[in-house]
Amino acid sequence: MSKFNQSYVITMSDIVREGAEILREKTKELTLPPTEEDKEELLCMLQYLKNSQEPSLAKKHKLRPGVGISANQIGLNKRMFAAFIKGQNGNNFEHMLINPKIISHSTSMIYLPDSEGCLSIDRPVIGFVPRYQRITVKAFDINGKEVRIKLKDYEAIVFQHEIDHLNGILFPDHINSTNPFQLPENMDIKPL
Repeated sequence: MSKFNQSYVITMSDIVREGAEILREKTKELTLPPTEEDKEELLCMLQYLKNSQEPSLAKKHKLRPGVGISANQIGLNKRMFAAFIKGQNGNNFEHMLINPKIISHSTSMIYLPDSEGCLSIDRPVIGFVPRYQRITVKAFDINGKEVRIKLKDYEAIVFQHEIDHLNGILFPDHINSTNPFQLPENMDIKPL
């Protein structure tokens, strides 16, 4: 039985760090409908993200801010992740997804000028991480209902980052190792 449930608060000590084998494994798909344990774990992951973006709670629990977290980042070999992005006027962007898959993407690409960050990577990483500007993701929600989500710009970057986690890929893998600020040639790439 998982220790992660709605009454459990994920802390930074629960986050699996770079170098752990589970971060390099392709996670296992969940059978549907999701179990109560799966649901509790997803809710706990989403709550971590909400807490980490609330300054008083982040300080109290010593949390690094995050906008996405995958199950393998808390040691679970399960193909699921949560995302939470505070929006303007209280329009928050939140998802808890099971067995996500990118089913289409744009040819245009974008990148964050200051690189990406990751709860599992404690060292500074510089360089451009090219991502598709628009994607469509097929997944299942916390109740096991199939969903298709169209995303663009920052939200698309977050989802690609988390889906990479579920495939054993970390964002530094996308950075050119000899020239971190070199972008792929012959591509329509712009900063976000």
